Amino acid sequence: MSDTSEKLAELKSIAMKQLNDCGVDSLDHGRLDELVNRLKSMVDNFDATLVATSDTSELETVRRNFVEKTMGISDRDKGMAAINAVVDKMSGIHQKSRSAFYYLVQDELK
Repeated sequence: MSDTSEKLAELKSIAMKQLNDCGVDSLDHGRLDELVNRLKSMVDNFDATLVATSDTSELETVRRNFVEKTMGISDRDKGMAAINAVVDKMSGIHQKSRSAFYYLVQDELK
């Protein structure tokens, strides 16, 4: 297994634990794999694989780049409501996995 593959596997393991901690019982591994693989280019920068939920500009970046561009949801209020719901859901987790965060945002916007 390559170094990148090992790091992606570790990111997936972290995300799975955090999702389980947030009450996700039946995990869609294909969807999670897709979200983890999006981090391939930043796997060497661990900080970039996390979401800083106390930083409002970071949350706006998540809304713009993930909710709007990736998911196609342009309603700002709807996107921010989903993001804020996930911030609350993950409040007990210190270092929030970007993959787990995005997974939960997708769930909120279904």
